[in-house]
Amino acid sequence: MSEKLQNFFREHPKAALAFSGGTDSAYLLCAGLQAGADIRAYYVKSQFQPLFELEDARRLARELKIKLHEISLDILSVPQIKRNPPDRCYHCKLAIFQALIRQADKDGYPLVIDGTNASDLPTERPGMNALNELGVRSPLREAGITKPEVRSLSRSQNLFTWNKPAYACLATRIVSGESITEHSLRQVELSEQALADLGFCDFRIRVSGNTARLQVRAEQMDLVLKHRKSILKILTPCYSSISLDLAAR
Repeated sequence: MSEKLQNFFREHPKAALAFSGGTDSAYLLCAGLQAGADIRAYYVKSQFQPLFELEDARRLARELKIKLHEISLDILSVPQIKRNPPDRCYHCKLAIFQALIRQADKDGYPLVIDGTNASDLPTERPGMNALNELGVRSPLREAGITKPEVRSLSRSQNLFTWNKPAYACLATRIVSGESITEHSLRQVELSEQALADLGFCDFRIRVSGNTARLQVRAEQMDLVLKHRKSILKILTPCYSSISLDLAAR
């Protein structure tokens, strides 16, 4: 653990962590516990998170022998989010962290931290503006710890999340400006899970109306051809038009 990160937890020995089950927040949770800090992990459950993310969060909590505190949030009840404007991510982060902050404050944890790392650029993460407004701290970013370093440190701690692909929420699959529904999110989640079962990883299904566009990594283009019939069988019941994005992820 870096000295700067150790110093953060010495100065802030009690904090509520926004825990997503991803690589960054998983390592931050582990580091905080190793530093002897009182870290309470919160997972905000909404329609935007697939089931596997919650399962990963629960698994890591069990492995680290801590309790995971789950908060249910109807994210689509927020009009600015459901309408899916270009700044949806800002409104989403605001709603999620406001819910987390309210619960953490009730539980006696006034400081809230998240797993933003030093590789995360504000221009690519509009939701970071919401975190700044709410006073959420990002210890990894403050300590200058980059994503590759997080993965290396996670591996050294035997965290199963060390090589977990980055995952953007299900809402990012719906084209901006198109209203988000529970049905459209569920279709994407089930479709992506079925494709993952075929061996695809770090891929996306982008949806516009009733059209699906599959984005895969360059090294998995051959896998698309190999499983073409299976992919059509999976996606055709959900979408009238299916295409492959030749600009690999």
